[in-house]
Amino acid sequence: MTNFASDYFYMHDFKPILKVIEEDYEIPQLGKHRRISALLPYDYETSQKTYPVIYMQDGQNLFNPYAPFGDWAIDQSLSNLASEGMKDIIVIAIDHGEEERIKEYLPFADTKFGMSEGELYVQFLLNTLKPYVDKNFRVKADRMNTGIGGSSLGGLISLYAGLTQSDHFAKVMVFSPSLWISPMINQYGANFSPADPAYLYLYAGGKESKYHIRNVERFKASLLRRSKSYPNVNFRLSINEQGEHAERFWAEEFPKAVKWLYFNNNE
Repeated sequence: MTNFASDYFYMHDFKPILKVIEEDYEIPQLGKHRRISALLPYDYETSQKTYPVIYMQDGQNLFNPYAPFGDWAIDQSLSNLASEGMKDIIVIAIDHGEEERIKEYLPFADTKFGMSEGELYVQFLLNTLKPYVDKNFRVKADRMNTGIGGSSLGGLISLYAGLTQSDHFAKVMVFSPSLWISPMINQYGANFSPADPAYLYLYAGGKESKYHIRNVERFKASLLRRSKSYPNVNFRLSINEQGEHAERFWAEEFPKAVKWLYFNNNE
């Protein structure tokens, strides 16, 4: 398996601009603080354009090659996409809560992991962070240009946000979601009926866990049963039979998902 983060050609001339919004950004809904960063198009400071935006979880693992489990190298992906003419996107990266990560990313309280703070976290994204980003960055603030994404538990909370807040997030990028921890999410998929077009890109690896693909297929079935009556639901499932539950596989999938969600008209 190619190590995407190190081997994929990096177009330095198109390197995105990294801006740390704040090291200790307040999350009033949770009484916590968190580092939040923005990856801006390489020409952001010399243009007057507005850009689509995606809010991504687990910020520590997105563009730090020294992260304990590796990283997605999304800065490299964005650079390469820009070299192909697909440069118009802003990524907002929200660091996870370390030992608080599980309960912050749990959408429901009825799990063996106890209290859930997922709903409060989603309210932070919608009511605190998004208004700040809309005001301070040249983003296209409408729902069709606003996305959310993540992997594992970060994928689970992103999926929950996409299903319950489709008036705000039209683009949803979900990699290897921890569906086993919150099987109730299937009910939300079965009842998903957005009033306007919504786009969901779901990725899974065949070597992640014994029941991972089965859980993903079950969610797909729930979603598609509903979507037959709701043509506004646009769905793509990508499965890598050799994929493991690891950042290097999400790194490979990231540019594919960005292209489908933001640049290829979802063909």
